[in-house]
Formats: sequence, structure tokens, C-alpha cells
Amino acid sequence: MLPTPQRMQWEISVECQEVIASSLQEAQALADDVDFHTFPFKDFGKGLIKKCRTSPDAFIQIALQLAHFRDKGKFCLTYEASMTRLFREGRTETVRSCTMESSNFVKAMMNCSETDEQRLKLFKTAAEKHQLLYRNAMTGAGIDRHLFCLYIVSKYLGKDSPFLKEVLSEPWRLSTSQTPIQLVELFDLVNHPEYVSCGGGFGPVADDGYGVSYIIVGEDLINFHVSCKHSSHETDAHRFGAHIQKALLDILALFKLDTKDLRK
Repeated sequence: MLPTPQRMQWEISVECQEVIASSLQEAQALADDVDFHTFPFKDFGKGLIKKCRTSPDAFIQIALQLAHFRDKGKFCLTYEASMTRLFREGRTETVRSCTMESSNFVKAMMNCSETDEQRLKLFKTAAEKHQLLYRNAMTGAGIDRHLFCLYIVSKYLGKDSPFLKEVLSEPWRLSTSQTPIQLVELFDLVNHPEYVSCGGGFGPVADDGYGVSYIIVGEDLINFHVSCKHSSHETDAHRFGAHIQKALLDILALFKLDTKDLRK
């Protein structure tokens, strides 16, 4: 028979207790500073986006660019995580989602004199560029992991690189990632959407930035997690969430889909 479990008694010095208390206080302050907003986007999902002949990820990423510009009135360096599973022990690579093409589209959306036809044309160009960047990242043709390796080598050799110092010090004020949902086939998403977890998110990378995690659930639902810091006067998670929802709807309206396509 196994012996009865016994509670372990720890002898913690006063100095160690003070360190633990200090660390807890610091961690609590960081947690309390997080402004977090999660919401399900139910107006449409990847099913309708695919009818627009557009990558769902590209659609969402460009919508995030439009939402961010409406929120802050400027563009920023944007991080999107891409998997590198094609390679042994591959982890992630960075997709820099804020491109000249996506910026041109956003500018057109903000310009009242632009036609919807021209806006749609710019959107499709931006979506194609995003898909190219994503494919490059997946196949080892991204740039950020290579830059990081060069940085490590420069440190090993004791050589300073002004170029690497500048590039790697730029803040990611919009950090994003699509989170995959597992075993979705085990749930009846149509009749029992309440069984689906809203998933998890992450905090902002920059003090004055946003963290956005999104989960594409089935054909008709996208869950969003938006985070920022209360201490920043430039950000507001609920405000940005509202901008995201409007951006998604505004982009879909450009396609002028037939009403039968909008039925679920």
C-alpha cells in the first residue's frame, strides 16, 4: 500500500519571504494594469469571407490595420505570429502586417472622395501581399528570425551593429496572433455555440500598444481578445474592439455580396 500523503513543511527565511512578497506586489501591479476586452464577432465568419475569395487571416489582419488607424490616427509596426512547422523544431516567424499595400487601402477608406471600386481594388492588392508575406514566413523566407540570429552572432563576436540595434529596438505597438481551436468537429457549433470556449489571449508588447488574439471558430464565428494597459492614455481595449467590429463590416460591404450570400 502507498503511504499516506503528508503535507510538506517549508522553512522559508525572512529574506526569502520578503522577496516573495515584493515579487507578488510587482506581479499584482502588472496584472491590475491590464485593460482586457473579449468579444464574439457573430455577424459573419470565415464562411462568408471565403465567398469574397479572400484569405480569412488576410481579411482580419487588414481590418486590424483599418481599426488601428481609426483608433490612433497613425500606422504602427505590426507583429503577426506565423508557424514554421515545415521545419524540424520550427516554432514561429514574424509577419509584418503593416505594409505599403495595406496602408494604401486604409488611406483610401479614410478618404471620402475614393470610390468603393477603388477601395476594393486596393484591398485585394493588400490581401495578396499579406498572403505572400505569410507564405514566405512559413517557408523560412521571413526576415525577423534571421535578424535575430545576426544579432546573437554580433553579440558573440563583440561587434556592435547600428542597423540591428535600430531594427530590433522598434516597438511592436500592435501584436497579433491567430489562435487555432482544436477538436472543433466534436461540437455542434450551429445548435450549441455556447459550448465553444472563447479561448485565451495575451498582453500588449508595448506600453502604449495593443495585443490582439483572434480565434476563427467554424464558419460563422470569430472570437477576439483585445488587451492594452490602463496606464496608457492612448489605448482603450473596448474602444479598439468597437473599431475592429466596424472595420470588418465596412470591408465586407465593399464586396456588395448578394443578399442570399449573407444568409447563414
